[in-house]
Amino acid sequence: METLAHFLPEAVPLWAAGLVVFASFFTAAITAAFGLGGGLALLAVMSAVFPAASVVPVHGAAQAGANAGRFYLQRKEVVWGIVLWFSLGGLIGAALGGRLAVETPVWLLRGGVGAFVIWTLWGPKPKRFAPGKTTYFVVGVVTGFLTMFFSATGPIVAAMLSATALGRLNIVATHAAAMVIQHIMKIAAFGLLGFAYGEWAWLLAAILISGFAGTYVGTHYLREMPEETFRKGFRTILTAVAVYLIGAALAELVRTG
Repeated sequence: METLAHFLPEAVPLWAAGLVVFASFFTAAITAAFGLGGGLALLAVMSAVFPAASVVPVHGAAQAGANAGRFYLQRKEVVWGIVLWFSLGGLIGAALGGRLAVETPVWLLRGGVGAFVIWTLWGPKPKRFAPGKTTYFVVGVVTGFLTMFFSATGPIVAAMLSATALGRLNIVATHAAAMVIQHIMKIAAFGLLGFAYGEWAWLLAAILISGFAGTYVGTHYLREMPEETFRKGFRTILTAVAVYLIGAALAELVRTG
């Protein structure tokens, strides 16, 4: 046990590392099967056991790996036109996401994301609403901006894709490709800001291996899943994530007064 502890950051006990590695498998399987949900669940686990300052950069690296595995296994289903416009917007969003992001209350950001997801899924749609280049670009800007301090922006991207006419394999694969690019941008930004990724290398490797195994299992389940089952599961998980975000926002607002 002591030997294993030498490979971990000083602030992370062995039990906490084991819990996150264990959670990485199951959260990756959920995401691979339904396109979302796992990233936020893993973020919640990391927030409970890791030092606060390390949660977002480590979660970003873990999600980059998890989504890369999902992208590799599902790469033939990616709709690259969506990914291109989303990524261009993401570059601008990341460049803009500094001072204002730091000054914006966390509860407002979480509540806003939750409300946006609920509206996208269940609210009235404009008569001529049709996802296109502008929509993908704008969502890229917004999520690129938010990801630097909120980390789990996958629900917004998933909400965008839910408004398209894509099939389940295209939705999950395109979501994976878009999130890989976004998380790589975040890793680069935190690296430039001085986060010591080297101290977390071994733990991140274990998280990524566990996550890839979960992705493999989840992808197999996705290919066998009926389209209607996926649609219902996708909307249910996305709604649950939105409700959680709104609840977390209200709790944070009450706590901070």
